[in-house]
Amino acid sequence: MFDLHTHSLLSDGELVPSELARRYEEKGFKAIAITDHVDLSNIKPVVEAIVSFCSQWPKDRIKVIPGIELTHLPLEQIKKAVNFSRNKGVRVIVCHGETLVEPVVKGTNRAALESGIDILSHPGLISEKDVKYAARHGVFLELSARKGHCLGNGHVAHLALKYGAKLCINSDSHAPSDIPTPGFLEEIGLGAGLSQKEVSRVYKEMAELLRRA
Repeated sequence: MFDLHTHSLLSDGELVPSELARRYEEKGFKAIAITDHVDLSNIKPVVEAIVSFCSQWPKDRIKVIPGIELTHLPLEQIKKAVNFSRNKGVRVIVCHGETLVEPVVKGTNRAALESGIDILSHPGLISEKDVKYAARHGVFLELSARKGHCLGNGHVAHLALKYGAKLCINSDSHAPSDIPTPGFLEEIGLGAGLSQKEVSRVYKEMAELLRRA
């Protein structure tokens, strides 16, 4: 089981990366991505810290993948941030989508999809046009376990299934109390309208992303 959207105290989470990894390991997860919030003000130190931490993490433990979540960036800065992160060794790039509960700039979903990200997190009432784009380019659309962000899950799942876009199911954890069990994340997928077979396919596709990372 995997969770590819987590936060440490390198941004607004509560745990140092080691404790975050350990708590997920204890829950039975096989891999996580640490995807702390960045914009152009903090991207350099956060990326360097996450990449360094992940490179030193023991190989025989839970797999910890260096990631970031581009958050509330001006649209014209998203591509620059993606390129910088890739060049510095980030393996999973998430972009904070147009959630229903935050004032994300309109057009962020599309700009992020066109910038070469891996996951568009909690993309709210994403348009059919953007879902089709995600499907063509292999960008994952997130079903979120986080309060508020999860309100768009049913809409996202419906369109992803309709147009063949890849889905992922993540916690967006910030605190120890946010860290789910693997079974709970599966239930998030079922609650969004996926069948058990479709949830299993989601995790097979997430495993492919992990292999590339």
